[in-house]
Amino acid sequence: MPHDPLFLATATEAVLRAGEIQLAHFRQPIEVTKKGAIDLVTEVDLAVERMFRALIAERFPDHAVLAEELQEPDEAQRDASHWWIFDPVDGTTNYAHGLPIFCSSLALEIHGSVEIAAVYDPTRRELFTAERGGGAFLNGEPLHVSHTATLLEALLCTGFPYDVHQTLDEVMAFFIAFVGRARAVRRLGSAALDLCYVAAGRLDGFWETRLQPWDTAAAALITEEAGGTITRWDGSRYGSRDTELVASNGPLHHAMLEVLQAVSMDRARLRTG
Repeated sequence: MPHDPLFLATATEAVLRAGEIQLAHFRQPIEVTKKGAIDLVTEVDLAVERMFRALIAERFPDHAVLAEELQEPDEAQRDASHWWIFDPVDGTTNYAHGLPIFCSSLALEIHGSVEIAAVYDPTRRELFTAERGGGAFLNGEPLHVSHTATLLEALLCTGFPYDVHQTLDEVMAFFIAFVGRARAVRRLGSAALDLCYVAAGRLDGFWETRLQPWDTAAAALITEEAGGTITRWDGSRYGSRDTELVASNGPLHHAMLEVLQAVSMDRARLRTG
């Protein structure tokens, strides 16, 4: 059943406004603080999220917001049927270093299902959108995943978790396994854009773990609506609150799962001696 057109319009408006704020401060002196050893937050992350929360409070006061930087929903919102899942700057480390690979990412989850998605990359003026059952689009033009059939022909992408310094062996085991099988592997620093690039056929597959809902909820729907396949690493159904994800164009999915599961089994054997 079609949703209220205001939902997608709001998602689009919000990420476009976020992009304006991001560009206004990009490569300018900004305050940067740390949430962890390598996990950064900038004043722009906070400004964008405040803008978004004010927009939703005004337009949909009974909706809840799950976003990266600021407060959790209050008790009155915890049972809300509609949840906006928002990352004000996905790729904050890139942004803080002046590297133009970042975006804002927004999903609307209704009764536990992500139904609306918008991701905006302001430096390339690329707006990715999707509505469940209605396809995925880039600046209004339909998106479709690639037709790459083998890992040897594939361009893959991944991300590293913020605890990579403590889990380096684990992270590199998966990375090395794919590097040895694929045409190439990239690491761009924005999970939302990585997934959108799978949707656009620029990348053939993506995997990552220790993710948060705002990293993937919107772009996962965009990828699915572009014809892609998204699951957990064991092949089970992916949900927006899951912390691991593998995305592909479809034909590559089984091969990617085999690599992930083989490496996981090898590591388990090593741990048990």
